[in-house]
Amino acid sequence: MMIKDLDKKTYKDILSNNYIGRLAYICKGEPFVVPITYYYCHDNNSIISYSAKGHKIEAMRINRMVSFEVDEIISVNRWRSVLVHGLFEELHQIDAKYRLHEFSEGVKKIIEKIEKKNPQFIGEFSSKLEGQGMPVVYRINIREITGKQRKD
Repeated sequence: MMIKDLDKKTYKDILSNNYIGRLAYICKGEPFVVPITYYYCHDNNSIISYSAKGHKIEAMRINRMVSFEVDEIISVNRWRSVLVHGLFEELHQIDAKYRLHEFSEGVKKIIEKIEKKNPQFIGEFSSKLEGQGMPVVYRINIREITGKQRKD
């Protein structure tokens, strides 16, 4: 059993076919890792997500450098993992609304494909932009992608 590097096509396949990953950021000199729902945007090679205002958003506004990881684990001896290094970018107004819609439709398609379910909650993402409690929509502009796999 060996651990091997993944090729670029496989990186993008893993990012495209999943919707939950782990976002790493720095706050006051300490590293934090949190799970997020995301959508991989092919047209500009970025990760799209959203969040309520809070610790994570405030930290990324101060230090834009982040990492993002997605893995597919079948067993201890059979897994694939992708690590992204990138820069946080907060989106605003029409761009935020457009990307949030793209995010919701993209996540819905992945859930339908993988889980054979038709999620009803997806429409709530876009409606959160209306009125109070507007989420922060953001993009991780990818600077570097690496990946590893292990097959038994």
